[in-house]
Amino acid sequence: VGSALADVAAGHGADVVRWDRDRVPVDDYHRMEDFVRETGAAALVHLAIASQPSGRNNESWLVNYEWSSELAWITRQLGVRFVFTSTALVFSDHAPGPFTADSVPDAADGYGYEKRMAETRVLEQNPATIVLRLGWQIGERPGSNNMIDYLAMHAGRDGMVKASRRWLPACSFLPDTAECLWRLATVDPAPAGGIYMADSNTQWSFFDIATALSARHGRQWRIEPVDDFEFDQRMRDERVSMPGLRDRLPDLP
Repeated sequence: VGSALADVAAGHGADVVRWDRDRVPVDDYHRMEDFVRETGAAALVHLAIASQPSGRNNESWLVNYEWSSELAWITRQLGVRFVFTSTALVFSDHAPGPFTADSVPDAADGYGYEKRMAETRVLEQNPATIVLRLGWQIGERPGSNNMIDYLAMHAGRDGMVKASRRWLPACSFLPDTAECLWRLATVDPAPAGGIYMADSNTQWSFFDIATALSARHGRQWRIEPVDDFEFDQRMRDERVSMPGLRDRLPDLP
């Protein structure tokens, strides 16, 4: 998501400053505050996860919760707009979807739990924080944590991809997510602080989406329908404008 957002920002003529964790440690508050002040940034978008572990103890919690908390406070003190990305995984797969901003998240462990705790914390630290929940991202090629990776991995391993017709995943294409983040970070006046949700899936199952993606990519993956997982993960938020999946996947039913 970070690379896609940087491309969108550059396309709008903005200067993008990436956070080098080796140079600005995420557990050094004063260095972090100095860095944000030195950049002169109008907005800070926090997208990070512990994707490249450095060996710190309990690093996932440090990155998802503690760092997020500190950034919320720093941006509050410096008057910098803060956009914090969360996830549809704050809802367990036992929760009844589709979800709205008023739905109560219930993830009890793992990444979803850490993000759920972080949502509450950043809004305590900085009530103006814009918390944007994202679904599964759809890129154009393998190589990052997105739906195409999943399809390529399972097809390569099993010769096919089993896709549930009873699972409606929250998802969107990376460029559309990046444009949404850009708008939230730059629109004037700033949106009110709170929970927002970005999801392009209005009606389609994972089987529908995977089949359409396979068609888009030259039918290189065999998609097999299954019905063993039932979950409506869709997120609905009329305040957040997102293109529908069919805009990019005309083969959807």
